[in-house]
Amino acid sequence: MQFLINRGSLKTHTSEYGPMSRLVNVVLVCVAFSMLAMRAHASDPKILLALGDSLTAGYGLAQPDAFPVQLEAALVELGVNAQVVNAGVSGDTSAGGRSRLQWLLSNPVDAVIVELGANDGLRGLDPAQTRDNLDWIMATLKKRQIPTLITGMYAPPNLGEDYGAEFNAIYPDLAKKYGALYDRFYLEGVAADPALNQADGIHPNADGVALIVKRLAPQVQELLQHTK
Repeated sequence: MQFLINRGSLKTHTSEYGPMSRLVNVVLVCVAFSMLAMRAHASDPKILLALGDSLTAGYGLAQPDAFPVQLEAALVELGVNAQVVNAGVSGDTSAGGRSRLQWLLSNPVDAVIVELGANDGLRGLDPAQTRDNLDWIMATLKKRQIPTLITGMYAPPNLGEDYGAEFNAIYPDLAKKYGALYDRFYLEGVAADPALNQADGIHPNADGVALIVKRLAPQVQELLQHTK
């Protein structure tokens, strides 16, 4: 059973990145964890936390098309008994993910996918701040011995070569530092392809998500093999 926080299906009177939107996402994540806790003893699935922004949350998509739902279905096909918790919040930066992590880890979690930083780049935030936030997240997960897969992101090219070089190096550096699994670019093969993206040109459509899941599922399977 999939527990999904699909921002695209929520109707609010705030913008995508407004505080009410974030609050609704957080409340729904809480509900998802509560439901997982009630089911845990029945089948003992591995609990995989997908920590991210709108690319994880499934902004603009129907619930069955969001990344966590498609990933869970792909894991089932691989014979992996896992529940994917959607901890994606549209508009979240690395700082937002950092602020939510301790609360998320108060619930049972076997492994984590970290997909954060896209909004840092879009807003031109200091890469040093992004690195510090993601480093803190990775260090916290390492300390708790939670296997982690970090997915990379590229800085927008209009921010210049120096910014791009500093930003893009964050992900492979942290993966190496903490011995985490590493995916070079979350939107690999999807970015800039109109056939695989929604009208905004930023968020993948259902087919784009399917391509991402196809690439990541074997790595996630490997990730879950390292759980206790």
